Amino acid sequence: MATACPPLSLPSTSPLRGGRSARAGPRRRQLSAVRCSAVGEAVAEEASVGTAEEPLLVSAIRGKKVERPPVWLMRQAGRYMKSYQLLCERYPKFRERSENVDLVVEISLQPWKVFKPDGVILFSDILTPLPGMNIPFDIVKGKGPVIYDPLRTAAAVNEVREFVPEEWVPYVGQALNLLRQEVKNEAAVLGFVGAPFTLASYCVEGGSSKNFTMIKKLAFSEPVILHNLLQKFTTSMANYIKYQADNGAQAVQIFDSWATELSPADFEEFSLPYLKQIVDSVRETHPDLPLILYASGSGGLLERLALSGVDVVSLDWTVDMAEGRKRLGSNVAVQGNVDPGVLFGSKEFISKRIYDTVQKAGNVGHVLNLGHGIKVGTPEENVAHFFEVAKGIRY
Repeated sequence: MATACPPLSLPSTSPLRGGRSARAGPRRRQLSAVRCSAVGEAVAEEASVGTAEEPLLVSAIRGKKVERPPVWLMRQAGRYMKSYQLLCERYPKFRERSENVDLVVEISLQPWKVFKPDGVILFSDILTPLPGMNIPFDIVKGKGPVIYDPLRTAAAVNEVREFVPEEWVPYVGQALNLLRQEVKNEAAVLGFVGAPFTLASYCVEGGSSKNFTMIKKLAFSEPVILHNLLQKFTTSMANYIKYQADNGAQAVQIFDSWATELSPADFEEFSLPYLKQIVDSVRETHPDLPLILYASGSGGLLERLALSGVDVVSLDWTVDMAEGRKRLGSNVAVQGNVDPGVLFGSKEFISKRIYDTVQKAGNVGHVLNLGHGIKVGTPEENVAHFFEVAKGIRY
């Protein structure tokens, strides 16, 4: 029997944003509210459950009437799973795992085989394209990404070349095709890329950073150099999204993890224009491809994230879902936004937070997810409970 959930109501609608580009993809339909019955039975008529033509996640993003919110979790394939830990013992280096077709497919499918999420995301890293742009890097255990020669001068940036996915990451295309064959349309196969500012931050800082001194020094003292680098990443990531879509990705998430280190004014100069360029470029060739944008700690930038033209804004857990919905308006779908730490709580507590998030998100255009990736050490049985409760909900 389906899990019961509180009555759900659609957030108040607002007019579509004026001036939206015709290339920004099909407009989302404004739908009437659908409620959840006392026993969790669907009350809406003809609600989509995912079809041979379109997975549930894609239908929800398009604003179609669905019977429940689709659910997947960021970092759902990863270190909390025993099967992944065992595989890491055999293949200890991250790039060894993320740049081998068979391993990428195996790891991507590990959560699919156990939890059956509505989205199966490619196991990879946002820095995977860097070698193809003449930027050597590695991921060091216990330290994270390391850029061996940080890009801090005009001469260094001039050496960065345009990324050609077919030449440098054919295993990504092969893996996506294999995932589509395995999953079919029972779930959406998801690709992802890093946003220009976030990629530039890694490359200028030389890796992860706490205060982003180097990237801000470059931005505020020699902005022309940074803009040159950002443009190269923009062109390359637009091409990478198209490549992923051509090889089976049914939606692509853009991670702008470090953009929230910028003030609103600086976001409008160093991130937003490049996000818009990517969206517009993809719309020209792939107008129906859903694009999701995620930036952690984005509460101060929500409205600006939506201006990028993406189909979905993924909220982190520091934003109240109802408030986020109100601020974004009804023309943008939302994703999220349960605190990953909730998965360390009791099953009753996890259930309560899921219901609260779903109720606040409303019954149109919501993809249930965490507000960040699953944390290392999360009990696998709690992840299983998250999916069981989420998939039992009926609007």
